[in-house]
Amino acid sequence: MLLYLCATPVRADPDPAIDVAVRMQGGEVFVDVSFHVRATPQQAWEVMTDYDHATDFISKLEKSVILKRTDDTLLVSQKGRMGYGPFSVVLETVTEIHLTPYVEMRSHLISGNMKKGEATTRFIADADGTRIVYHLESIPDFWMPPLVGRVMVELEARGRFRQLIAEILRRKALSEAKR
Repeated sequence: MLLYLCATPVRADPDPAIDVAVRMQGGEVFVDVSFHVRATPQQAWEVMTDYDHATDFISKLEKSVILKRTDDTLLVSQKGRMGYGPFSVVLETVTEIHLTPYVEMRSHLISGNMKKGEATTRFIADADGTRIVYHLESIPDFWMPPLVGRVMVELEARGRFRQLIAEILRRKALSEAKR
């Protein structure tokens, strides 16, 4: 089965609303995601920093807890799954996240089953909403087959950001309905 998957061209589900690029170099994985959402940076920020409730709207996330909070920094513990069937792995991380409200989040892996995890998320306001630009550099603590691994990471990133967009828009609609 693995040989068949490696020999067959595999494409992730294209979604013009969410641009995802995954590059694997050596053992390092680089992920770039960009999308636009019809919401303010504050509305997007509210969802993307709601770590204590993230399991309510991210399907493969089993645990998400803020362990410590200061003015501009969070320490977050998360556990979830990535992949499908036999190509599934459990990810457990503790991440320090530096916040510049409504502009940028920078995260740094403290511990977990990754050797490296550095991410930046930027919120760019425009007349129609917010462009969100995400960049991740990681080194998993497990082997990922190049072709299947790249496609798996792309599908996971696209799926998680779809869920984030859906929650941003759901909360925005609820807020507008209360007015």
